[in-house]
Amino acid sequence: MQSSITRVRIFAIVILFVGILAGLFAALGIVPALGRIPGLASFAKPYRLGLDLAGGTHLLYRADFTNFAGTSKSGAMDGLRDVIERRVNLFGVTEPVVQVEQAGGEYRLIVELAGVRDIREAIRLIGETPFLEFKAPRDEADTERILEAAKQQSNSIPFEDPYFVSTDLNGRYLKRADLQFDPTTNAPIIGIEFNDEGDKLFEALTEKYIGRPIGIYLVRRLNSGALPVPITLVNQQTVEASLGAESLARSLSAAVIGFLAVACFMAFWYRLPGLIAVVALSIYVGIILTLFKIIPVTLTAAGIAGFVLSVGMAVDANILIFERMKEELRRGKTLPSAIVEGFGRAWTSIRDSNVSSLITAAILYWLGTSVVRGFALTLGIGVLVSMLSAISISRTFLRAVLVPRMERWRWLFLSGFTR
Repeated sequence: MQSSITRVRIFAIVILFVGILAGLFAALGIVPALGRIPGLASFAKPYRLGLDLAGGTHLLYRADFTNFAGTSKSGAMDGLRDVIERRVNLFGVTEPVVQVEQAGGEYRLIVELAGVRDIREAIRLIGETPFLEFKAPRDEADTERILEAAKQQSNSIPFEDPYFVSTDLNGRYLKRADLQFDPTTNAPIIGIEFNDEGDKLFEALTEKYIGRPIGIYLVRRLNSGALPVPITLVNQQTVEASLGAESLARSLSAAVIGFLAVACFMAFWYRLPGLIAVVALSIYVGIILTLFKIIPVTLTAAGIAGFVLSVGMAVDANILIFERMKEELRRGKTLPSAIVEGFGRAWTSIRDSNVSSLITAAILYWLGTSVVRGFALTLGIGVLVSMLSAISISRTFLRAVLVPRMERWRWLFLSGFTR
């Protein structure tokens, strides 16, 4: 029995030590005094802040599928996202957010460039991304039919290309392009390299049309990425750094005030278990913030709200456990038995509530936009870690503080105004 208690207390000390390290790592970059301690500054890692907190540029584009000849619009949008990401990375933007959104049958592309203040340069950067398309030759009968139809139409009415037809091969599959020279004539030629999927499409295309020309609608700056579909800018917004700093300050203030209010309530109402819950909650906060840095998670105002909500849910789990413990103590059970029964009986309620919260967070992340996704991600991570905090950390600390004469102080484990 004594050896078991010793192991529990050693484990509690290890958890406390890990929590202190996590708290220091999380606080580096936030608390200036820590950065001046020799050796700690090298471990500093900044949080990744979203557009609403760091400031920058928000652009919304609409994809034009009017003349799209491919088979998959969603695949084209994925390729469009990849191209735009490569494009803004060349601009030197740190961790850009490029997301695809579908609303009412319309495909849109959201581009968030944190730290970019020159919105004209950002628009020019993305707007100059070239469009690349490979077209196969038409049969002579189709060419004659289109040319004849064109004669019957007025010049103001657009008509089909009489010589080439669009294929699935486009700039989405382009890996790189460079200038080469013919070894015999020394004439300049363009060398094009595709990815694996593009290689197969190009191989099938050239095999089908041996001895016939393939139309390549090339434009400049191919290495920056060629668009699989044209895009049109429909909305632009600049978030100033001062507004972002104000949002960050208010969000952090709300988080700190909320944590202190919860800590005071737990310590007052649940006495010794409440104090232990506050310690476990502090470790929980340190672990969560450390994960936000390591993953890393892009923190927005909505994301911080999800984090604060997860703190409340972590406290809720402790409350369920402590109320169960109080019921067992009223029935006359010893403190060790009451602790075991309290955690055992509260587990099913904690499990069910957390699973339902995780399902909700997953649905929000899957179907939501960028802001909603930030909230869902921080909430989901927080709920997962809160289960560890409530079930493992709190129970370990409660068992570690038990001493043989603790039964005299049973009132320390009750709650409210009961004795």
